[in-house]
Amino acid sequence: MYLFALKLAKVRGTVDQEYYNKLLGELKVLPEKMKEVLKNKSAVQKFASEMVDKKDVFFIGRGIDYAVSIESSLKLKEISYIHSEAYAAGELKHGTISLIEEGTLVFGILTQSGLAEKTVSNLVETQSRGAYVAVLAAHSVENLPKKCNKVFRIPDCDDHFSASLAVITMQLFAYYLSVLRGNDVDKPRNLAKSVTVE
Repeated sequence: MYLFALKLAKVRGTVDQEYYNKLLGELKVLPEKMKEVLKNKSAVQKFASEMVDKKDVFFIGRGIDYAVSIESSLKLKEISYIHSEAYAAGELKHGTISLIEEGTLVFGILTQSGLAEKTVSNLVETQSRGAYVAVLAAHSVENLPKKCNKVFRIPDCDDHFSASLAVITMQLFAYYLSVLRGNDVDKPRNLAKSVTVE
């Protein structure tokens, strides 16, 4: 789909040849960066073992990171049966923020340097309410929340492709949590395939 979008962009003239070549180059090294992310799976497994008794998990992010948050929350619910929600970080106000209690796990997705600072301020708000804050950030993202409980890093890449790297850590987290809770990850309960639903 990335290649299809890139070709369309080139044909429509919304990207020039130089940027097109740059994005193609980024795509070519994406598999190697995915392998790098997978090398961190033991750390994800250890973290999952520490979070296995959590009742609520919130994922927040902005832009593409919000999309990763939605996927992360969905995967966690599907196979671990832990209550989870995803929010656009800027919407973490009013009723939503009141759900944060002492020890609630809040996972911030921070892969886009230009949006990270605002999301960090939202994470700090949850910390002030007792949240246990974990962060998934690109290597180049600096100024993470002080006293952040856990940090996972992924390689830098063009923002357009960051979701492909970020989602790996999040899916591993859901997988290990599910296994540790004794669930059959190959047969999630009550999960109907879309083709069987009228």
